[in-house]
Amino acid sequence: MANRHLSRSIVLQTLFEWDFGVEKDTAPEEMLERNIEEFGPGLDDSHFMSELFLNIIKKKVIIDEIIEKAAPDWPIDKISIIDRNILRLGLYELIFGDREQVPPKVAINEAIELAKSFGGENSSRFVNGVLGGVYKELGEPGKDDINTKKKHKQFETDPDKFPIEKKAGAVVYSIKDGHIYFAFVHDVFGYWTFSKGGIEDGENEEEGAVREIKEEMGVDIKIKELLGRSEYIATHPENGKIRKQVVFFLGETDYTDLVLKQGSGGLDDVRWFPIEEVANLKIYDNMVPLLTKAVEILTKN
Repeated sequence: MANRHLSRSIVLQTLFEWDFGVEKDTAPEEMLERNIEEFGPGLDDSHFMSELFLNIIKKKVIIDEIIEKAAPDWPIDKISIIDRNILRLGLYELIFGDREQVPPKVAINEAIELAKSFGGENSSRFVNGVLGGVYKELGEPGKDDINTKKKHKQFETDPDKFPIEKKAGAVVYSIKDGHIYFAFVHDVFGYWTFSKGGIEDGENEEEGAVREIKEEMGVDIKIKELLGRSEYIATHPENGKIRKQVVFFLGETDYTDLVLKQGSGGLDDVRWFPIEEVANLKIYDNMVPLLTKAVEILTKN
């Protein structure tokens, strides 16, 4: 086992102990020192472990907020204690760490390996989904980094002045032999949902939706009509608050094989479902109005 991976394992075990809170009177530094002596005697990496462990504790609040936004249906206290601390470690290195020392993809891969070693059967997939989704949402940090020192930023507090990020998606359907089928993507949290993604420069909303469905599901759609719009405020850990505006269309395509895009952050399956089976699917509450409207339009026609 590489020294740095062993160091992260010791930090994770200490985070577990600290989070579990059995020894409330023991200082975090003492917990780490004891675990280094027990699990890594002679390991010359104490500075790295101490810095990583204590900084994760210091930034726990903001890291947990990121986890809650990345996994909205999994409150922090419902995530297993080992999984949530793997996520804390991985997110700290992904977002706040030195990218020259630990590139983002290394941070994600290290967290996945910890999940395989210490987590449950689905831990690695869960960790991969959350960290991959955050990495994608942040625009693949580190990809075009310039080696400059970060300056303290004063974030905007007026909602009307928050930067806007536009996304587009579609409720994709097909009619085969007189039956209606819907195409869903499946995420690592166990939900079937609709494909969406960012609108690129030079695209209008419909073009963005068509491209996103093509990239994520592998099919060409024809936009039939607008289903709805929504807006919510998201918090970027380095850039402050962002207004995310999402538009969904009803899109028709041929009933053909669906192909999930390789490297789709947080997604692990794509599939057709006949309209009769849709009611039994586990879907997000905010997707229900879109689906209901789509069903009403198609059954009326």
